[in-house]
Amino acid sequence: MTFLAEILIRVSDEAEAGGERHMLNIRSAQRLAWGNKVGKGFNTSDVPLEFCLLQGEMAEAFDAWRKGRADVAEELADVAIYLLSLAEMLGIDLQDAAEAKLVKNAARTYEPLPSGTLVKSAPLAEPDDPPEAQ
Repeated sequence: MTFLAEILIRVSDEAEAGGERHMLNIRSAQRLAWGNKVGKGFNTSDVPLEFCLLQGEMAEAFDAWRKGRADVAEELADVAIYLLSLAEMLGIDLQDAAEAKLVKNAARTYEPLPSGTLVKSAPLAEPDDPPEAQ
């Protein structure tokens, strides 16, 4: 039995025992995606190739959405799986990175351009900042 199959069976058994649906966090999904990639012998070291493959999956998801196909969710899942694997390949804990970025984005303020498009507000200079920082 493969690593992925063992994990999915365990998750399923835990969910059935508790009578609730198991929620997969980003860190666990990253490990699962990587385990599947390694187990199947897919690319695990060519970072430029992985970025290209991720872009291809994005294009497939967009095409599915644009054409109103029923497989948009599956295509977006492919995008997520490639992104999770790429993060693992680069040694990035995507859960930590996403949580930190969400906190950072929540603290940002935005201003509308005349077109109505929102852009980040310029940070305010602190009173002790040197003039070149202002």
